[in-house]
Amino acid sequence: MSTIDWVVLIGTLAFIVSYGVWKTRLADKNIEGYLKGDNKERWWMMGLSIMATQASAITFLSTPGQAYEDGMRFIQFYLGLPLAMIIIAATIIPNYYRLKVYTAYEYLESRFDLKCRLLAAFLFLVQRGLSTGITIYAPSIILSTILGWSLQITILVMGLLVTIYTVSGGTRAVSVTHQQQMAIMLCGMVMAGITVMYMLPADISFGQAIQVAGKMGKLNLIDFNFDWDDRYNFWSGMLGGLFVALSYFGADQSQVGRYLSGESISQSRLSVLFNGLLKIPMQFLILFIGVLVFLFYQFHQPPIFFNQVEKNKLIDSEHAPALKQLETEYSSNFRQKQQQVNQLVEALKTEDEAQINAVQQALTTTETQGKDLRKQVSSLLQKVDPKGETRDTDYVFITFIITYLPHGLIGLLIAVIFSAGMSSTAAGLNSLGSTTVIDFYKRTIRPEASSRHYVFMSKIFTIGWAITGVLFATLASQLENLIQAVNLLGSYFYGPILGIFIVAFYVKYIQSNAAFWGALLAQAAVIIISITTKIAYLWWNPIGCGLVIIFGLIIQVFLNQKQQVLTLKK
Repeated sequence: MSTIDWVVLIGTLAFIVSYGVWKTRLADKNIEGYLKGDNKERWWMMGLSIMATQASAITFLSTPGQAYEDGMRFIQFYLGLPLAMIIIAATIIPNYYRLKVYTAYEYLESRFDLKCRLLAAFLFLVQRGLSTGITIYAPSIILSTILGWSLQITILVMGLLVTIYTVSGGTRAVSVTHQQQMAIMLCGMVMAGITVMYMLPADISFGQAIQVAGKMGKLNLIDFNFDWDDRYNFWSGMLGGLFVALSYFGADQSQVGRYLSGESISQSRLSVLFNGLLKIPMQFLILFIGVLVFLFYQFHQPPIFFNQVEKNKLIDSEHAPALKQLETEYSSNFRQKQQQVNQLVEALKTEDEAQINAVQQALTTTETQGKDLRKQVSSLLQKVDPKGETRDTDYVFITFIITYLPHGLIGLLIAVIFSAGMSSTAAGLNSLGSTTVIDFYKRTIRPEASSRHYVFMSKIFTIGWAITGVLFATLASQLENLIQAVNLLGSYFYGPILGIFIVAFYVKYIQSNAAFWGALLAQAAVIIISITTKIAYLWWNPIGCGLVIIFGLIIQVFLNQKQQVLTLKK
């Protein structure tokens, strides 16, 4: 990176941290201000905060690589989100406001009892604690790759930066910094998209380039084929995605805490509807940028492996000659593919369908051969370092940024990824601290302390969770594509958590003991299903939720019959 890139990057990060600390310097006077921002937030501020919480660095780092590798079908993951936002606005938000809760899990005690509250809060802490580690890791791999720093030191620096203003200002600090972070994210990605468009060959129109992407299978937006094993299709997105969104936005404190700070029910409702309206277009933009990067690499040879750090291990090993041979074959494969892409463009210009189909088939074969060569490189890497990263899709976008984009924009886009990482990590740490102090410490350990004491303990717990996140981040390199890893991790827990809340809100027949044991059995069932079947992880969410209801009903019937028997004996 050049000097101007470093100025842009460091200046952006310094502004965010210092602005968050200064703007919220008086927010820690009482627990109401620290955890709920004194309920002063307007709908658009909360809406931006909700979007920034979900739009982690993984979104901007991994999603373009996902589109490069697999096309745009990942967009189907979000199809159920708008409907989820309507359900949350209509039915869930009023319940939270009626009870004036600090966390979502307080509601469960009023409906059931303490053990149900603590179970849901515990499952959330486990899931969000691990996910926060991934959100710290994602931007850290960028800086470590660029500077050649130790990944562990980079993770520590990233965790420290975001902890400073999160601990300092609590929920208010998270919200005010989210505004600047979202502005930086959206501006940076739009500029990146425009730049890639202008970098495509001058003799090929934008429309023709998009047609090429479509013929090469990258514009596969919607797939109506039903398949339990397919992670992304219309049905898994509408049903599985609906349950993910309901659980994430309705029962995950990292999101609930954003709209609990609203000045009224109507403002909170508008904030989630705002997110439901804009989330899919934003995700479409990010995926589309990944497709544009794919198009760019049809005319400029991409590296055979995008993670240069891992590739260097091969270069310095006894397998270097094999790597060199694979790179030679890959260059030949690229030249053949480039010819075929140019032939496809000419066929599209003349609308020669027979030629289009013939070239499309040839391209598919050549593309498959290129992927096989990349897989062979991954196999060599596995021999050199069995614990090394053999997937490189998370490095596609950052490699393109550093190699081809103009200076200044490089610094801005890296700032985009860091801003996203800081925004989601801050919300996660804030929610972990608030849930720990409200649902566990205040409720079961020290219920009669002063407001200032609870603020102090919130800060202590937030720091503790930051340390936990940093420790888990050191293990995140063993995961597959990061954007999938976060969603997969959430799917282990979101179904049972949502099931508890669905029962609480809508199934009045089921009481506390049945809900508690039903949730435990459902959580065990989800883990067993994930290990023993190939059912795609999006389906774990409705399955887990449904099992809570089914087990709860069965247990409640049994408990009622048992009670009747005891009554008759008396």
